[in-house]
Amino acid sequence: MMPRLFVLTASSLALAACVAGPPPEVATPAPVLPPSFYYAPDAATGESVAALLPTQDPAFDTLAAQALAGSPSLAEAAARVEQARAGADRAGAERLPTIGANAAVTGQRTNPAQFGSGLPPGVAFDTERVSYAANVTARWDLDIFGRLRAQERAALARVDAADASARGVRIALLAEIAASVIDWRTLAARDAAVREDLAAAEDLARLSGIRERAGIAPGFDRVRAESSASASRSRLAALKSERARLVGRLVTLTAQPAPQVRAALVMDSAGVELPAAPSALPSELLANRPDVLAAAATLAAEDADLAATARRRFPVFDLSGAIGLLAFGLGDLFDSESLVGSLAASVTAPLLDFGRIQAEIDGAAAEKKAAFAAYRDAVYTALGDAEAGYGLMAAADREADAARDEAASLQRAARLANTRYEAGLTDFLTVLEARRAADASGERAAAALGRAQRARVVLWQALGGSDLP
Repeated sequence: MMPRLFVLTASSLALAACVAGPPPEVATPAPVLPPSFYYAPDAATGESVAALLPTQDPAFDTLAAQALAGSPSLAEAAARVEQARAGADRAGAERLPTIGANAAVTGQRTNPAQFGSGLPPGVAFDTERVSYAANVTARWDLDIFGRLRAQERAALARVDAADASARGVRIALLAEIAASVIDWRTLAARDAAVREDLAAAEDLARLSGIRERAGIAPGFDRVRAESSASASRSRLAALKSERARLVGRLVTLTAQPAPQVRAALVMDSAGVELPAAPSALPSELLANRPDVLAAAATLAAEDADLAATARRRFPVFDLSGAIGLLAFGLGDLFDSESLVGSLAASVTAPLLDFGRIQAEIDGAAAEKKAAFAAYRDAVYTALGDAEAGYGLMAAADREADAARDEAASLQRAARLANTRYEAGLTDFLTVLEARRAADASGERAAAALGRAQRARVVLWQALGGSDLP
């Protein structure tokens, strides 16, 4: 009779819990991607994504290796991954039985008066007893409706999200170091160009001073030439503050002291290279961009969380048991009659929770909707970054070419003006004007070339980065 009653009770509880139905459907259609990037080159260039980084620069190689070995940001990201993996291990262990052991010694003293004064003749009992027990217990949630399996899927998806986020931190760190090294090399090129301007301006100042003392030119010419030299000295002084800022930034990124950073930066570079833009497809961002991968993994985790929350409406079937020893004398502990045990099966299910579980399901569904919106945002952010990266790189290359041509033309004009002046074909004012026009043109060309290099780092990051060769 009792087994039949148990089966009927379990069936009624299961039916009562199952009437709520499956979890709500939250539509998550895949974002529609364009067939190609608008600003990408028309034909494949054969360049790899990794070639966009200044890997031939020994300063970048050294600083990048130091940062990857000791960056606090990477250490924090790695700890987040370990935390997520621990959560996944815990979720997986929840699906396995729980086995425990216990031992106890219990002393008990009973007052005979609590049974009254009318005990039957010949009936006696010990007023003091000591019991000894040792047990092995086990409990197992059968997880018939998959609640624990869904929780494990969510935990594993969060491991994937943490891994992708850690890769994103690594890529951002390398991009910052590459940009800082490029800026340092650009400062060196700008410094050389400004020093050339300063030398030319000082030569003109000396020449104008000689002409002034000879009485063949006004002092105004000397003042103008000296003002050009002063402007060049001011630009040189400004470059020092930029160097200090870059060193401080690299100290933060690499977690290395300033002398060690400076030692890496003074290494000679092989020269500036401008690799062509690699061809890529928008769909590749879904597999390469860490932020997109992290958003997709978070969406999968929220989907599993929704399934696990919905399964709280279903019954929970538990098996539990214990086997052990119970004796009232230490010497009798291992007698066969001291062996005791129990086995139980239970089922629990919500009947009337007045909307508590449904509210949790609605909240989990809203979390899934938010995760899907975040995923779409990450996809279109990646598309926008890649389009901007390709466009920025093309525009920066054109700017660098134009600035280089401008500098060459202005420097040639300054030399021609000086040659004509020495031949008596023009006046000194023309030489000053040509020199003033040529001033800073070399620095602008160097800065434009640096921006073209930086644009490649931006594109490298936008395309999802890559491992260092």
